[in-house]
Amino acid sequence: MTEQKKEKARIGVLTISDRASSGEYEDLSGPAIESYLNDVLTSPFETSIRVIPDELDLIEKTLRQLCDEENCDLVVTTGGTGPAPRDVTPEATEAVCEKVLPGFGELMRQVSLEKVPTAILSRQLAGTRGSTLIVNLPGKPKAIHECLDAVFPAIPYCLDLINAAYITTNDSRVKAFRPGSK
Repeated sequence: MTEQKKEKARIGVLTISDRASSGEYEDLSGPAIESYLNDVLTSPFETSIRVIPDELDLIEKTLRQLCDEENCDLVVTTGGTGPAPRDVTPEATEAVCEKVLPGFGELMRQVSLEKVPTAILSRQLAGTRGSTLIVNLPGKPKAIHECLDAVFPAIPYCLDLINAAYITTNDSRVKAFRPGSK
């Protein structure tokens, strides 16, 4: 029996920032992710947007909700990946993931190091929870685009492997890699 795939992918966009969640400043990072997805994806999708403070328990709870209750295929987080005491996004992500995919963080740091030497301080990572891929991104919109350009070619195939929604990309923008593709 083949499993029925969703007609529309569900993508969680989670901004983790004390100041943005309190209204101290406007969240630019979540909208940067949404803009990227609109530019790159050609398959239908809907987003679930959240802005929360840097609180470990709340980040874990929100990630679980997006994965388990909202059935997101992909959750992209922004913020909380540095070395500051309140930067706990990687810890929360690792706590909820069943499998960590270290290559995502390695590639994002490599790409970012070509731009700024402080990228070595970044701790973004990725992992899976059930049929959801979670990817942590830095908080700056420019860095978000650079990191997503680096890792997005692997995301559609990763979603295939974990039995998430099938997504397609605009090849002139980002060419998704799937075995057997040209």
